[in-house]
Amino acid sequence: MRPLAKLLETIGGPDAAAAAQAQRHLDTLTKPPGSLGRLEELAVRLAAVTGQAPRVSAPVIFTFAADHGVVAEGVSAYPQSVTAQMVENFLRGGAAVNVLARQAGARVVVADFGVAAPLGTRPGLVSRCIGPGTGNMAAGAAMTREQAVAAVEAGAALADDAIGAGADLLGTGEMGIGNTTAASAITAAITGAAPEVVTGRGTGLDDAGRARKVAVVRRALEVNRPDAADGLDVLAKVGGFEIAGLAGVMLAGAARRVPVAIDGFIAGSAALVAVSLAPAARHALFASHRSAEPGHALALAHLGLAPYLDLEMRLGEGTGAALFVQLARAAAAIYGEMATFKSAGVDGPA
Repeated sequence: MRPLAKLLETIGGPDAAAAAQAQRHLDTLTKPPGSLGRLEELAVRLAAVTGQAPRVSAPVIFTFAADHGVVAEGVSAYPQSVTAQMVENFLRGGAAVNVLARQAGARVVVADFGVAAPLGTRPGLVSRCIGPGTGNMAAGAAMTREQAVAAVEAGAALADDAIGAGADLLGTGEMGIGNTTAASAITAAITGAAPEVVTGRGTGLDDAGRARKVAVVRRALEVNRPDAADGLDVLAKVGGFEIAGLAGVMLAGAARRVPVAIDGFIAGSAALVAVSLAPAARHALFASHRSAEPGHALALAHLGLAPYLDLEMRLGEGTGAALFVQLARAAAAIYGEMATFKSAGVDGPA
């Protein structure tokens, strides 16, 4: 495992020459320039990350699970027990992310980063448990800074392992009752937006429940006063173990020049942390979709990323990332398989 400081040092910017070459190639294909819209932009961005022609042959989606002490404040419509139960569902292949990943030809890595209920040993479950859920951020820090670093490094190590085994696109997903509250606090802390602007209904809260959740996010920020310029401080004060792990995946992907698909709001908050720690990591991140959670649009705007889909989804798990795999495959196929004007014997523009 690379220490976090070493990992951050290895993250560079996009490959401008590879991007320019990709654009030149796209402009020779049998279509008016730019007529495939954001599929062409996607192909160019993939080339800029990897430094070579876009290719998606071995995508991996990371679904990290952890619990949150802030559920004690009544911020979720579901009990904390659902986190562990959904991990079992992931392992059985019955969750939405499993269905969409199978369709997309992506492997799902399920990891326990801090589920409160003991999960034991399960086939297919990766254990990277930092603790039995975070502390209640409405009353104090969610975790120690050391735990935040450990979780980021654990996520990065899993991404490194997958890349070493051939992964060429990483997707980020999560499960954790209460984690939209943590994501709201992270987003408010880093973007400076007000709690009521970034906080949504999560698992389906009514108006009174949402108002209570907004008040909890505001109290957590007042109690902890996270430093917006220090992603680790934000994680430690108001974050989650799974969110920290996803930030590690993003940083490792950027360091290894492998594109990373951000899922929804919680993964978006992890991206805010990752880019806070390494601004150059932004070029490796792709916004798969815009969540129906209000804070997600603000997070993406802060990151300067435009979502590729807007389907009013708000499930998490990596479902948006799985759909994005299909788009990335399409962009790579257009780039690699479409005829040029010359090869097809078609007259180009006058």
